[in-house]
Amino acid sequence: MGPDPITDLEAELVDIWRRGRIQIRDRVRAIHPKLDPTCYPLLVLLSRNDAVPMSALLAELGLEKSTLTRQIDSVVRLGLVERHPDPDDARARVVAMTDTGRARFDDVALAALAEWRDQLSRWDPDDVRQLADLLRRLAESTT
Repeated sequence: MGPDPITDLEAELVDIWRRGRIQIRDRVRAIHPKLDPTCYPLLVLLSRNDAVPMSALLAELGLEKSTLTRQIDSVVRLGLVERHPDPDDARARVVAMTDTGRARFDDVALAALAEWRDQLSRWDPDDVRQLADLLRRLAESTT
């Protein structure tokens, strides 16, 4: 660690992002070999909900409408996601994971969680909680 904690933080975050991209690439391949890694955040959001309006996805992911539409088209073609009419707005659509998409995503997510548990098994649980709290604070302060 150097004398400037902000410089050290930046370096560590860049390294974590690099490693995270590699992990996401591997997870995406396990979900479907033709899945684009840029679609992973979309699948994460959809995995937490039954159906999500396009407007909510746009707001949460911070994407342009055309980019989100291309991503949804891509995962629909792979059979991981489907579109439905929005029951609250006939002009709008909601997006949901298919049973196949949810099963594949859940399998990968469970394996990733097991890997995290293994990697952090030697940590004190209070340290893991503190890390999660600090990361949440960092995320909130940078939005």
